[in-house]
Amino acid sequence: MSADCNKTQQSAVTRRDEFDVNSGLLIERVIFNHRAIVLVFFLLVTLVLGLQTSKLRLNASFERGIPTAHPYIANYMAHKNALQGMTNVLRVVIESRHRTIFDAEYMDTLRKVNDELFLLPGVDRPFLKSLWTSNTRWLGVTEDGLDGGPVIPDEFDSSPQSMARLRANIERSGEIGQLVAPDFQSSMIVVPLLEHDPRTGEDIDYHELSLAVERIRAKYESDALRLHVTGFAKVVGDLLDGLRQMLVFFAATVAIAVAILYSATRCVRSTAAVVTCSLVAVVWLLGVLPTFGYILDPYSILVPFLVFAIGMSHGAQKMNGIMQDVGRGAHKLLAARYTFRRLILAGTTALLADAVGFAVLMLIDIPAIKNLALMASIGVAILICTNLILLPILLSYVGVSARAAARSLREELKDLADVAHEKHPLWQFLDVFTHRRHAVKALVVAAALGAGGLVVAHHLKVGDLDPGAPELRPESRYNRDNAFVTSHYATSSDILVIMAKTRQYGCVHYGNLALTDALEWELQQLAGVESTSSFVGLVKKSAVGLNEGSLSWYELPRTQDVLNAIAVRAPRELFNQECDLLLIYVYLKDHKADTLSAVTQKVEDFAAANDSPEIEFQLAAGNAGIEAATNMVVGEANAHMLLMVYAAVSLLCFITFRSWRAVLCAILPLALTSVLCEALMVKLGIGVKVATLPVIALGVGIGVDYALYVISVTLTHLRDGKSLSEAYYRALLFTGKIVVLTGVTLGLGVATWAFSPIKFQADMGILLAFMFIWNMLGALILLPALAALLLSPREGAPQPNPTAGVEVTQ
Repeated sequence: MSADCNKTQQSAVTRRDEFDVNSGLLIERVIFNHRAIVLVFFLLVTLVLGLQTSKLRLNASFERGIPTAHPYIANYMAHKNALQGMTNVLRVVIESRHRTIFDAEYMDTLRKVNDELFLLPGVDRPFLKSLWTSNTRWLGVTEDGLDGGPVIPDEFDSSPQSMARLRANIERSGEIGQLVAPDFQSSMIVVPLLEHDPRTGEDIDYHELSLAVERIRAKYESDALRLHVTGFAKVVGDLLDGLRQMLVFFAATVAIAVAILYSATRCVRSTAAVVTCSLVAVVWLLGVLPTFGYILDPYSILVPFLVFAIGMSHGAQKMNGIMQDVGRGAHKLLAARYTFRRLILAGTTALLADAVGFAVLMLIDIPAIKNLALMASIGVAILICTNLILLPILLSYVGVSARAAARSLREELKDLADVAHEKHPLWQFLDVFTHRRHAVKALVVAAALGAGGLVVAHHLKVGDLDPGAPELRPESRYNRDNAFVTSHYATSSDILVIMAKTRQYGCVHYGNLALTDALEWELQQLAGVESTSSFVGLVKKSAVGLNEGSLSWYELPRTQDVLNAIAVRAPRELFNQECDLLLIYVYLKDHKADTLSAVTQKVEDFAAANDSPEIEFQLAAGNAGIEAATNMVVGEANAHMLLMVYAAVSLLCFITFRSWRAVLCAILPLALTSVLCEALMVKLGIGVKVATLPVIALGVGIGVDYALYVISVTLTHLRDGKSLSEAYYRALLFTGKIVVLTGVTLGLGVATWAFSPIKFQADMGILLAFMFIWNMLGALILLPALAALLLSPREGAPQPNPTAGVEVTQ
């Protein structure tokens, strides 16, 4: 008997004892004929991986956010030993609210905070710097010649005489605006961090480090003193601190999804089964990660929710199919098998499209993005097991409520009876787009939206668009601290380091220093630059000191012996031991995309015009230099990523439908969503960065889920000779309700994130809500409109059709 005949025969079977258990695909027979064993297997795996979730760690890594293949990073890694303590840095500012820093109580508190920070695990102790450390030195001219020493001498005793000497030393040290505020009401402790704890060899626990800093803050802060803390570690710590609040919003999303799904089905069993299988997928994912040595960071924390959302989308389709078949009188086991047959191809294709969308992110050469992409791909692979296999088996045991199934059947039969009369108002509205006149209107509107979206999206920036930490609210403690530091110090927390490579001992040659001076002057003219610092500045100040303090001598001395004499007493952070690397520090007002691109472009232009065998200017180190490189990699990858995602999804759709016209119907609405999403990001002030790339990829994945389910059923009925209007109407009855239900459920759920205190989560909630809703509208409006122009009855070559037998009793 042929496959088609076999399916026709089975479509009439509703009694279990009349069903041929050896019918169907091999995978169906293996799963359902041994469903007890399969169910026990899933239970055991869930228990094992559930226990593994207790080992999951939440943390972040500075190095994993670095694009190691980028030329900037290659330069940084080549000189990493000379750049210790200059990239991943905490800055702790102690502010005296009523007096200056030249106060015994203030200096004692500064010393105690300095000592406690010094002892924290993960601190690169030799490079910690404050007024109390010996590497903070002054340089001056006396009647005996050049002299210098620690800013706070060994004999400091907080007496008025010591305070006067301290003030003089600070003024001669060049640290005003760097370690000491110009108004002398605050000073800074610079705390460089290691990437790994030297005691254990493991990554630094940023959450624990942040909590330790907060304990120090709480211990010493008072009405008279206030502490301000900035740096990558503090941002990560604050994000992880906000995790509990983020989980509350995740839980609210789940609750909304459960409430809406139940209100639509009125069936506790099926609703519980769908939610359970989606949560099982999340448990598996969270258990797999520690098993293979992965951690969750503040950005990949969204991945488990995305897996849950995709699981709910697919699970609702399975539940709907089983409920309809049970309503027609089919046994719950047969209903599960029929639904498995109908949706296995579309469901697998949709999940593979989701997996491909995330897997493409692994091509971006940033370890953090690769890890996120791998986690998401693993999550989607797990969904193939839990939603395509576990859910039908679970429902084959628990079934669905007879009352709910009967209610579903009554509604469907009523809708089918209304085909020749009056349809449901919503379905009637959507059906008009299957007619050419209305289809053309819809497509013209879509084209206009797309054109407008492209114009706006052209202004999309790569990187952060706000000062401070855009992941946090502007009014957050961190951003208020960052604003204080930026407004009171010439040395902000956003530092870009330029490396001037010279011949050995050439770092103090006059010609090289003159070019360095010229570069600094050009950088100082940029609006985003607060100040610059290098050996050149020290030389100019020393020249003034060597000439009785006359500012007329604030220039580079041309005498090499003078330059050599100054270099002997210069701090080692200005050049390396071999004197073949000169460092230029550029302190930026912020790390906005425009600021970083302006500075890097200026340096590259200067290097192109002035590089020679004697000196070569290289980018970049410092946290801003690393971010500039990351922005470039993300910017280049964004367009390529979307092209590869669409190419892969299009190929999967073509393999499934064997019709390029059907592929266009599914893909073009997604492309419009991608364009409008980028336009929305421009309007919301959100840049393309590590945190937003996965959301863009998800837009394609979720969108194609909606489209595949709708178009697969539509094509089935077109091949049976039905008109597009009737085929689409039947697709709406079978899958359209669930598409609407899923889109609205997930859209409303993530929209609640807009109220999250974590701005990163709020932004992602707005973008996801937009894409969930817009992809739903694309699948319900633009897909039939495109089909009206592109598809015809019996579109595509005949193929084994998993949707045969949709109507068990019709």
